Amino acid sequence: MKSKDDRDVKVFGGGIRTVEIPNLMELQQNAYKQFLQQGVHWTDRDNIGLESILREIFPIESYDGTISLTYLGYDLGRPRYTVDECRQLKLTHGAPFKIRLRMEKEGESIEEEVFLGELPMMIGGGEFIVNGSERVIVSQLHRSPGVDFSEEIHSGDIRLHSCRIIPERGSWVEFNVTKKGALTVRIDQSGKFPATMLLRAMDERFGSSTAILELFYGVETIRVGSLKSIDKLTGDEEDEVRSGRVTAEDILDAETGEILLPTGDVFTETFLKSYFSEDMIAKRGGKKSFKVLPEQFDDLILKTLKEDPSIDYEDALIKIYQRLRPGNPPQAAKARELFFDKFYNPNKYRLGRVGRFRINRKFKLAIPESEQTIQPEDILESIDYIFKLRDRKGKLDDIDHLGNRRVRTIEELAGEEMRKGFLKLKRTVQERMSMMEPENLTPRSVINSKTISSSVEFFFGRGELSQVVDQTNPLSQLTHERRLSALGPGGLNRKRAGFEVRDVHISHYGRICPIETPEGTNIGLISSLSVFATIDKYGFLITPYFQVNNGKAQIDKDTIRFLRADEEENLYLTPADTPVDDEGNLIGDLVLARYNGEFIMVEPSKIELMDVSSKQLIGVSAALIPFLEHDDANRALMGSNMMRQAVPLLQTEPPLVGTGMEQYVSKYSGMVLRSPSSGKVTSVDSTHVEVDGKRIELRKYRGLNERTCQNQRPCVNLGDMVEEGNVIADGAATQDGILSLGRNILVAFEGHLATVVGGLAPLHLLLRRGLRSR
Repeated sequence: MKSKDDRDVKVFGGGIRTVEIPNLMELQQNAYKQFLQQGVHWTDRDNIGLESILREIFPIESYDGTISLTYLGYDLGRPRYTVDECRQLKLTHGAPFKIRLRMEKEGESIEEEVFLGELPMMIGGGEFIVNGSERVIVSQLHRSPGVDFSEEIHSGDIRLHSCRIIPERGSWVEFNVTKKGALTVRIDQSGKFPATMLLRAMDERFGSSTAILELFYGVETIRVGSLKSIDKLTGDEEDEVRSGRVTAEDILDAETGEILLPTGDVFTETFLKSYFSEDMIAKRGGKKSFKVLPEQFDDLILKTLKEDPSIDYEDALIKIYQRLRPGNPPQAAKARELFFDKFYNPNKYRLGRVGRFRINRKFKLAIPESEQTIQPEDILESIDYIFKLRDRKGKLDDIDHLGNRRVRTIEELAGEEMRKGFLKLKRTVQERMSMMEPENLTPRSVINSKTISSSVEFFFGRGELSQVVDQTNPLSQLTHERRLSALGPGGLNRKRAGFEVRDVHISHYGRICPIETPEGTNIGLISSLSVFATIDKYGFLITPYFQVNNGKAQIDKDTIRFLRADEEENLYLTPADTPVDDEGNLIGDLVLARYNGEFIMVEPSKIELMDVSSKQLIGVSAALIPFLEHDDANRALMGSNMMRQAVPLLQTEPPLVGTGMEQYVSKYSGMVLRSPSSGKVTSVDSTHVEVDGKRIELRKYRGLNERTCQNQRPCVNLGDMVEEGNVIADGAATQDGILSLGRNILVAFEGHLATVVGGLAPLHLLLRRGLRSR
């Protein structure tokens, strides 16, 4: 018996190897599935998504500590209304969200389940039904938490470096080298102050100037016994740069404690002759061993210490407090509390897993990912890296590189909004605990469910990244759900975004489509995922490659490697259409390779990775254009955008010339009906399809968002064998499960000098025959 999807299709790919097109909606589906962990028992849930937010907020204790509210678990029930009922009644298709809480007070324990509203449930691909209309949460592409280094060239070709430590939540810390050669730091928008002041406040070990100098320069100890050996400290008199060694400690008067030579000053012959006079040694017991800095060093920290008014740990805390809270009377306890809240309180400052991962990767640290607050080592390594940049050894960061930008999916975006709601709820609970009589307190009496339901309603219904799904045709819906936006909360502003952030970057290869983007003010800020792109556990875009060893490609889907953009550095990568023999050996003396953003010709033995498909570079819309490589880039962009505007035809017709993407677009768009299981078609008519006795209803003449109509038609016959996921009913602009946006038309063109004549006559012919509507 003939199985459905056995069609007579000829492939003219020249034997190009490729892998199966992945589920084009898995990014949205997996993210929300991970956020809710629906179907997992509440005792077995991982500490991610919604579960991690609840564990962070609870337990909630009263102000006096006598009453506590503990979180046990949450449950998602069955939606009250079906998808079609929600569309008709203008309701939200959501599951009841209940949390189980335990209240402990005066030796008494009360457990209750509290209803907090409904959480919208994802239908089909990545869309939700909110107030009767289908909406999608667009993923956001934003600057990743972590550490970034940059450089500015000032007048006189002076290179001034800066460093930003960007957290997931909390205050930004920015280091800048000044024109005077000192290092300053700024916390958020506060005024600048010397970086050594922040170092002193981070740890008591760095309280003294000597300790800081030892950290960055190392210290030598030189013994000078008498006037005869002072040349060890004074240096060469003809040296124009420095007449003597620099002290790494305060030189004190042994009797009075007066500072004779402060840390960072240069030993002079006059001072040493005075210090080593017979009176000083005999009467005051002067020092004979001195801590000094190396003969050659970068004086960045030395100049910073000279501008630093703080003298120790406590003094640094108070002076930072005065900078952050000007006008408040300085108190040591208050200063310590503010500094702790700024950097060591996980609820107020958090690098996040991504920030910790990037800092560890940059500085080759081994700090565990669970340690998500800033550490003294992070500050030390950041300053040390500025030294390397000044010595032209380090590498500056490109903020537009996809190694420094990541995708925030619905899991993170929804979690952030719900966290705000739960923080409001926490304050309300604590207020009610203090106001109500203890004997009247129960979990339900202190919880205000509107706080959570309103934040959920705002995010899904009115949030900046919540958009009504473009349902003009299957392609428009699919690409809308695969869209990436640099706008939105915490993102860029279209009025201030410059050319660099909008431009195509070499790191976009295989991750972001270089063609599909709007033509207006959002150009470059709204983009689309490439066909094979997905994200790793940190949110960075990754793309697949076949491995190549000694010029032999391992063309096997089981050995595919997914790489981030930064992992491609210093690797030789070759395109998917590079010729290979039957055993996978690369053919030719030289093959095309991509190396650190440049296209070069190299020996096959140097190649390390190979693209998995020629479609890997582009997105779904661009992949539908036949012979794309012969198109002008601007025309390809227009074509990609205009295909999304194609209104479905009454009589659909699959393209005679396609690219192979047509069936996948319709399959994953959500507009066609797919078989939930493998089996035999046992019944079929215009309203339903039955597979092995399981009835599947078709959507008939249902309105869509763009005032278009969806009418599903069966594309299987009685007795057909279908597999799970096969298309069994066509929707708008599809035929037999293949995207069919237009008609196959034979057009004759007559060349006349430098112009082409004859394009107008077929248009009138189409109108007369009814194949094209006005």
